[in-house]
Amino acid sequence: MINKLVIANLKHRWIRTILSSLAVGVQVTMILTIVGLSYGMLDDIGQRSRGVGADILIRPPGSSIIGLSSANIPEKLLDFVRKLPHVAIATGTTVHPIGGPNSVTGIELESFSAMSGGFRYIEGGPFRQPDEVVIDQFWARQNKLKVGDYASFMDRKWRVCGIVEPGKLARMFLPIKLLQDLSANTGKLTMIYVKVDEHENLQTVIDGFKKELPGYQIYSLEEFVSLISVDNVPGVKPFIYVVIGISIFVGFLVVFNSMYTAVLERTREIGILKALGATPQMVLSVLLREAVVLALVGSVAGILLTYVARWAIMHYVPGSLTQTIVPNWWPIATGVSLMGALLGALYPGWKAARQDAIEALSYE
Repeated sequence: MINKLVIANLKHRWIRTILSSLAVGVQVTMILTIVGLSYGMLDDIGQRSRGVGADILIRPPGSSIIGLSSANIPEKLLDFVRKLPHVAIATGTTVHPIGGPNSVTGIELESFSAMSGGFRYIEGGPFRQPDEVVIDQFWARQNKLKVGDYASFMDRKWRVCGIVEPGKLARMFLPIKLLQDLSANTGKLTMIYVKVDEHENLQTVIDGFKKELPGYQIYSLEEFVSLISVDNVPGVKPFIYVVIGISIFVGFLVVFNSMYTAVLERTREIGILKALGATPQMVLSVLLREAVVLALVGSVAGILLTYVARWAIMHYVPGSLTQTIVPNWWPIATGVSLMGALLGALYPGWKAARQDAIEALSYE
C-alpha cells in the first residue's frame, strides 16, 4: 500500500518529479563523464603510444609519465642508441605545446614510418614544403579542416597537406628539424622510440640502456602503457573524489528542496494519514521511498545522458578530448545519487513525521 501511495504522489506532481529526477541525473552524468574522460584520455594516450610500433621508450630524467616535458635529450644520443646491439630502428620526436591539452609533434618521417608502418592518408600526403602540416582525422573534424586549408598555431599559418587515420602518437605533425628551430630546441628531442631486432632481446636491450644512460627513464612499451592509469597519474583520483563530493552535495540540495516543498504542500494530506492511524515511521517511510525512486530514475537518466555527452564530445572536440563509457562506475554513481537523495530527504521526512494531526488538518 505504501508503494502505491509513493507512486501516486510522484505521478500527481509529475512536473516536479521529472525535474528532480533530471537534476539527480545531471549529477550522475557529471560523475560518469568526468570519470569517462579521465579513463578515455589516458587510454587514448596508451593506444597512440602503441601506434608508434616501438618496443622501448627513452624519456629525459625527471620527466612526468604523461607531462609534455621539455625537449632536453641531446639529438646526438639518438645516433648513440642506433649503434647499440639489437637496435633495429630508433627515432626521436620533439613535442611542443600549443595551448590547453594540445601539442604538435615533430618527427623524422622516414624513420618514423619505418617503425610505425607509415601513415594511412585519408586525404593528401606527407609534408614537402616548410609551411605544411599533417593532421589526423579527429583534429581535422574538430577544426573543420581539409587538405589545402590553413591552421594557425605557434604564431604562423600552416597549410594542411595531409589528413591521416588517428592512432599514431599525435594529432599534428611537423618535420622535426623545423619544429626544433621554431621552438628554440635545435638539436634536442623530447623522447626516443626504439624497436629491437628480436623480442627475446628486449630485456637485454633495456638493461643495456639503463647501464649506458644513467638517469634516463627507460620503459618497455607495455610497462609505459601500464603506468598510464588513473591510479598512477598524480591528481586524477583526488579530482574524481572532489567531483563525487560535489555530486553528493548537489543531490542533497535537489532532493532536500523537492521533499521540503512536498511536505509543505502535503501538510493536510499528512494530517489525514495520521488521523487514519499512520505512524510517524510510516510517514517518514513514504518520503524516503519517494527519494529513492527519484534517485533511481535520475540515475537511469544520468547514464543515458552520459551517452549523449560522449556523442557531443566525439562529434565536436574529438581532437582534444576522448571519453569512454565506464559501466563499472554505474553502481557507484547510483550509490552516490542514493546517498545524496536520502540525506536530502531526512529532515523533511523527520519534519513531516513530527507534525501534529490536528494542526496539519487545519493547515491552509
